[in-house]
Amino acid sequence: MASEYLEHKLALLPDRPGCYLMKNINGQIIYVGKAKNLKNRVRSYFKSHHDGKVAKMVSEVADFETIITATNKESFLLEVTLIQKHKPYFNILLKNGSGYPYLKITSGKDPELKITSQILNDGAYYFGPYPNVYAAQETLHFLWKVYPLKRCHGHQGRPCLYYHMGQCLGGCFREVPQAEYDAQIKKIKSFLNGNTAAIKKDLETQMQAASANLEFERAAEIRDLIHYIQVTVEKQKIISNDKTPRDIINFYLDKGWLSLQIFFVRQSRLMKRVKRMFPVVDDAEDEMTAFILQFYQQKNQLLPKELLLPATLPTKEISEILGIPVRTPQRGKNRDLMNMALDNAKISLDEKFRLLEMDSQKTTGAMKEITDALGLPAGHKIEAFDHSHIQGSDPVSAMVVFVNGEPAKKLYRKYKLTTVIDHADETASTKEVIRRRYTRLLKEGETMPDLIMMDGGEIQMNAARDVLENELDLDIPVVGMVKNDKHKTADLLFGDDDHHINLDPRSQGFYLVQRIQDEVHRFAINFHRNVRTKHSLSSRLDEIKGVGPRTRNKLMKEYGSINKIAQATVEDIQSLGINHATAQLIKVSLQKQAEVVKDSSHD
Repeated sequence: MASEYLEHKLALLPDRPGCYLMKNINGQIIYVGKAKNLKNRVRSYFKSHHDGKVAKMVSEVADFETIITATNKESFLLEVTLIQKHKPYFNILLKNGSGYPYLKITSGKDPELKITSQILNDGAYYFGPYPNVYAAQETLHFLWKVYPLKRCHGHQGRPCLYYHMGQCLGGCFREVPQAEYDAQIKKIKSFLNGNTAAIKKDLETQMQAASANLEFERAAEIRDLIHYIQVTVEKQKIISNDKTPRDIINFYLDKGWLSLQIFFVRQSRLMKRVKRMFPVVDDAEDEMTAFILQFYQQKNQLLPKELLLPATLPTKEISEILGIPVRTPQRGKNRDLMNMALDNAKISLDEKFRLLEMDSQKTTGAMKEITDALGLPAGHKIEAFDHSHIQGSDPVSAMVVFVNGEPAKKLYRKYKLTTVIDHADETASTKEVIRRRYTRLLKEGETMPDLIMMDGGEIQMNAARDVLENELDLDIPVVGMVKNDKHKTADLLFGDDDHHINLDPRSQGFYLVQRIQDEVHRFAINFHRNVRTKHSLSSRLDEIKGVGPRTRNKLMKEYGSINKIAQATVEDIQSLGINHATAQLIKVSLQKQAEVVKDSSHD
């Protein structure tokens, strides 16, 4: 039986083709499957009776994710790549194999048309892969008959059987002119690229003639051959013969949240998918641009040979900064992949919102599960804190309140930090906001919360505990909320030894922690957006007289923030090839903008 969390996710599955990835309690992918209809297929695992291996797999599923595709055939091809990449324990087919076959036209003297399972760097032409192996074989036999190349071992001094059957050009006994091979190869390539109308029309005529002559078996054979041709040459986006390593990024924005998808195409295959969701600070285009530049500056993050982005982003500037071609595809497979990334981004964000709408059904007993796991008496009220700043500028904190597992938004509070010297100092930020919050409650005689949660792990947790115990003489339990390397809720830290409290990720208590962490992060980010200087770094630079696109890109690439440019000397700025007068103007203008806002709110 599915957990309540899985029940909610099952209700949100799309009626679309695609692949699904089953995960265990540790987030490890244990099974990959494909489906014509993701909703029906994935639900069947939890709504039907299973035995043996399938029952064992389902019992270990704690979560799942999906990747939608445009067609069922694409789900076949994507499944191959995902199985070979992740090697899930419960998959037995394709895990160590080479996948589906290709049709290959060999290079060199007397080329051949054959089926292969490997793509080599041998100058040959490859078409595929083809998920319907039998259809590929039948199409190969058809092409041998219609566009013969070489079928025999060659240079036998006499015509081979295939030559007599019309399936060999005669390399077995004569020198076949290269022009004759080239003409046949051109026709084969055109056919395998989808130009099949003339041949299909001829086959349909033959099928009708055979039927009219009561040769029904022959008519059925031709009918099946037409079907095999359609299946074999149908175009797909998941795998192509273009071997350029490229990344494809698209995004979807709704209700202040940005959802993005990155498709990594390597060795002509969609090898990996990364998805992210976060609340926006600036407009979506600025957020996406900042994310992309930071993403590719991470350690061990290799740049692709080409980056494909939506037209709304500044592709020219991103290309200059990253040093790789960046473009927006207008047609063809890459354009289709851009659309597929957009569809997946939208579905991921819609799922998040719809899960939030179902929260009211998931809070029963959640608070008690948390307090029981911590060894605390039952409570009703949780206050959670998070900080937000961008490269140290405009530091703020925010607090959300949950009562009996439900958000009490009228009790939320915002704080502009005023005493923090190093704006990225998590300890100082935490001490200030905790001191201000609970000093005020003490003065006003207000009721204290049953539990305080800090989004930031042991640093914030210990800083909060220090203020409460040593300055305010308060005994309020403080818990640290920890995220994993995928920025998702992992577990809690608690106690003098900061030990981990591993909640069951399928439990109501875990889901409540996840929701609190998401909510306080969202609230802090949105508040920071409102207090942050109106324009982004790029916009601020554009407002300075004498700063054009080239100068702006130099500054963004070298420094990355207003504070860092303001701290640079005029000579440092000049060293980038900027004249003295403009460098002075940049320095003066940005020094003013880098001043820390001292206002405060909701003390």
